[in-house]
Amino acid sequence: MTIMKSNFKLLAISAAMLAFSASSAVAQGYAYTEPTSSGYNASGYVLPSISRINPDSLFGTGKSANGAGIRFGTPVSPNWDFQLGLQFGRVDDAANRYEQMTLGLDGVYLFSRSRFRPLLLVGAGAQRDRFITPTSQASSTSPYIGVGAGMQFSFSDQWGMQLDVRRNHAFLRGNSFGSKRSDTDIVSLGLMYTFDKAPQSAPRVVQAPAYVEPPAPIVVAPPMPAPQPPPVIAVAPPMPAPAPPPARFERINLSASKLFGFDSAELRTPMPKLDEVADALVKYPDATNIVITGYTDRLGSDVYNQVLSQKRADAVKGYMVNRGVAASRMTATGKGESNPVVSCSEKNMTKLMECLEPNRRVEVEQVTIERRIL
Repeated sequence: MTIMKSNFKLLAISAAMLAFSASSAVAQGYAYTEPTSSGYNASGYVLPSISRINPDSLFGTGKSANGAGIRFGTPVSPNWDFQLGLQFGRVDDAANRYEQMTLGLDGVYLFSRSRFRPLLLVGAGAQRDRFITPTSQASSTSPYIGVGAGMQFSFSDQWGMQLDVRRNHAFLRGNSFGSKRSDTDIVSLGLMYTFDKAPQSAPRVVQAPAYVEPPAPIVVAPPMPAPQPPPVIAVAPPMPAPAPPPARFERINLSASKLFGFDSAELRTPMPKLDEVADALVKYPDATNIVITGYTDRLGSDVYNQVLSQKRADAVKGYMVNRGVAASRMTATGKGESNPVVSCSEKNMTKLMECLEPNRRVEVEQVTIERRIL
């Protein structure tokens, strides 16, 4: 019992530390730096944990108990992980003893891949219940389903924690416990270790073409003209000033990966390309009806991508306003994952995210600028 109480105190202290670290990061405005072009570490991880279980009273005990477990997880998309786990708990009540062991697979939905990650989980598996008294024992292995919620918190590229609360509903087989179903509440706190660090994208080097000096022009001397009578001197009228070239409509395509962090609508600084566009619009105030359109790639839900693209378009418009462009001259709209520039079918998540990068963009359309071409 002394060991069980110590484990429970450790669970409570660790949960408090995790909550304090997460709230401090949010209060300080922590900005997550995406480690790769895909925005998250696609490597697998291991998650040993301690837990507190509260089994159904039909198992002959009204007490809670400490437990332990281990899970193996792997990311499968920007928002989903799979976790395969083994959990064991034991309750000692006077001379009686109850044991529970589960083996199951959970689907974990992460609302972000930032440092602080709220999550929902749903899972299924097998649950073995065993109740032992001095004179008898009963046991049963049954299927179960479970739902829960929690959060992950990342300390570094490879270390983090996961805290979750879940309820498992078992469909008991046989009549060993006098009921066909049972519920168990479980609180788990685990230390997460990711096997590999996220690979960093190598800088892209573009080789400038070599300068080739044009050949010297060949000058042919014209034949000497025949002597002419003295010319009549006439004053030519002044040449009219050349007409200015017609206004040009330009569409400026800005890469969202350069403007924003992954899964973020906060502009990075400095923004030389946006500064150039803003300066041109301030210089030519007649340019109106400017449409700023945000796009995302096809990863993630349609609703989430629509909201993210609108936020990014609004962020670019707000930046232009701060640079002196009147808000009435611009319209910001988000089109989510529509109008893709490229189509990709890579199976590897990292390569797929790299391939889809051109689709994550912000376009500034109908920019009317009058320029003189010499």
